[in-house]
Amino acid sequence: SKIVWIHCASLGEFEQGRPLLEKIRQQYPGYKLLVTFFSPSGYEIMKNYKGADWVFYLPMDSRSNAGRFLEIVNPSLVVFVKYEYWYYYLNTIHQKNIPLLMVSAIFRENSAFFKWYGGLYRKMLSFFSHLFIQTQESHRLLSTILPEERFTLAGDTRFDRVIDIAEKAEPIPLIEQFTAHSQTIIAGSSWPPDEAILEKVFNTMKGTFKLIIAPHQVNEEHVSQIQTLFPGCLLYSQLLSGERQVTESNVLIINNIGLLSRIYRYAHTCYIGGAFGAGLHNTLEAAVYGKPVIFGTVYQKFNEAIGLIEAGAAFSITDAENYISILQQFNADNDYYEKTCSAARGFVYQHKGATGLIMNYIQEKRLLTN
Repeated sequence: SKIVWIHCASLGEFEQGRPLLEKIRQQYPGYKLLVTFFSPSGYEIMKNYKGADWVFYLPMDSRSNAGRFLEIVNPSLVVFVKYEYWYYYLNTIHQKNIPLLMVSAIFRENSAFFKWYGGLYRKMLSFFSHLFIQTQESHRLLSTILPEERFTLAGDTRFDRVIDIAEKAEPIPLIEQFTAHSQTIIAGSSWPPDEAILEKVFNTMKGTFKLIIAPHQVNEEHVSQIQTLFPGCLLYSQLLSGERQVTESNVLIINNIGLLSRIYRYAHTCYIGGAFGAGLHNTLEAAVYGKPVIFGTVYQKFNEAIGLIEAGAAFSITDAENYISILQQFNADNDYYEKTCSAARGFVYQHKGATGLIMNYIQEKRLLTN
């Protein structure tokens, strides 16, 4: 079989590579698609993904593993997503003259590629046929170590992905019923520090809005902690089973996975978790629906979050009082709220198109043929 191999570190990188993968399947149906993961979190969630012919873990990077893997797979094209650099795999692909692309790549000045000791890292970059990068800053940095014909400023394929999700999203009747005739805050990928703030905001502004929380971890212990913060709250599983009704509480916990990217459209405003801890989760999934986006203080490594703030579509908060002030401002000035909504949607749609640029390159260079 003719095979295209796409490698992703984890689930987030898969979502970045997915628009390209699906375009390849659509435009080059004669090729089979292999997806590999480094992280269990990506593999476990996507191992049954029907858009690929095979989904595997990538064997550990060694000369023998890389040689055997490439001999078995013998791909026509290899795509690495964002920032996976495995020397033996990249070197073996290069030696076999297999086209190798990096997509949605991002580079920072403090990374090893730009240090005096980064010779091995720079060598790995030379193995790529072409790199498609996300940001102007990455373009500036790469131009100091690579000829400019080796890379293209394409943007982030995640914009294409969230637009595709939003435009294909089916109604979710239970969420529709819960949010009907009420302003609703939808909090996605929340962690305990986020939930503590949401509890203060909800109790201070009681009766002003409903609240949906989709925690990052949906294990029983975490869900139980949230239930303690919001006594009497509903679980989505209880609504599905008919055990409880949407009218019984103003707080709903989404205790399953796979819904979040489709429920943001029912929000008045969205809160994105993670930015009081390890780092912010996906803001674009909410912004694409034209919703104001609110998050904590750890967002500086996320270009899309910085861009949303600069566009007037997102707000970084330090505490519950800060959050309440923003909500009150929206309630007092509907024109301001609508302007923020338009800015959010506009920001996402202005940045679409990375997938098309990459597909054009593949077609022009005849890396794949029908």
